Amino acid sequence: MEKTIERLAGDSEGVAYEFPVYRFKGTDPKAPAAYLQAALHAGELPGTVAIDALMPLLAKAEAEGRVKGSITVVPWANPVGRAQYLFGELEGRFHLPNRVNFNRDFPLIDKPDVSLLPQEEDLPTIDQRLKARLLRLSVGHDIVLDLHCDDESTAYLYVPAVLWPAMQDCAAAMGVEAVLLWEGESGSAFEEASLQPYLASDKARLENLVVTTVEYRGIVDVDGATAEADAAGLYRLLATRGVITDTTVVKPGRFEGVVAPLENIDMVPAPKAGALLYDAKPGDWVKKGDRLATIVHAPGEPGGRVEIFAPQDGYILTRRSHRITRKGDDLVKLVGSKRSDDARSGTLED
Repeated sequence: MEKTIERLAGDSEGVAYEFPVYRFKGTDPKAPAAYLQAALHAGELPGTVAIDALMPLLAKAEAEGRVKGSITVVPWANPVGRAQYLFGELEGRFHLPNRVNFNRDFPLIDKPDVSLLPQEEDLPTIDQRLKARLLRLSVGHDIVLDLHCDDESTAYLYVPAVLWPAMQDCAAAMGVEAVLLWEGESGSAFEEASLQPYLASDKARLENLVVTTVEYRGIVDVDGATAEADAAGLYRLLATRGVITDTTVVKPGRFEGVVAPLENIDMVPAPKAGALLYDAKPGDWVKKGDRLATIVHAPGEPGGRVEIFAPQDGYILTRRSHRITRKGDDLVKLVGSKRSDDARSGTLED
């Protein structure tokens, strides 16, 4: 394993940011190469601890000559967001100076050629330079995994529709419970930027490409046993796709979880501000008209509660982790069997 340190100049003299990159060299130049990154939203750590549990497995495979394709690992992908504490709370989703999501506005290029990326010295802000650097590290890999998490959630993947069902083996290997298929634009998220070079120039390669955003359950689901299980799933994926050779890994079967287009998601906005009392949790199946939550907006007063009901039959994928809501906040992701009346394309959230 080789460790290097990436260094980025900040927006002020004397300010810089660093993050480590780990590389496992493959023995077969024809084998698929893999890139894994975590914590692009700096406070989302289930992927970071999964990588921590994965690294010894990769080191053992490398020592035994079983790493066929090169593997690049970035456990802390966002040193800028990691430094953003406001009144003691980490604010790692948006770059505070310009309020841009760290997983939006990545540069899009038409071929897997890093020379097409913008020169970092020409980019005005550190978040833009970080995005260009992450793509410089990831472009050219056959497998690109961006590890995130939701608020409270089951494990699921965002997968470009063009890569499905070819990626069924990956979903099954990782043990996720749902797959959301998207097409079109996604706000130039890292996943879109990783797919774009092949859509434009090498569609024949799509059959063997793996590009996905992995949502590893909820933001507080950071524990050792879960990390080890997630690491085992990542390792199975790498073995299934031929990055690693391991005869003990059983080939995954057909993915049996929930699969739906993004347009089937109901986000269920809050009609009032107040205290949230949930009746449904991630992983539940509900019927149209089932009560999902109650909002206490005027405590103790007649009519001081408002109930929220399922707009269609479906699967509760996520819910918000906070228990105080504003009017208009999206409360859950309900995966329905049909197109939502409030269907959103591209991205579900800012």
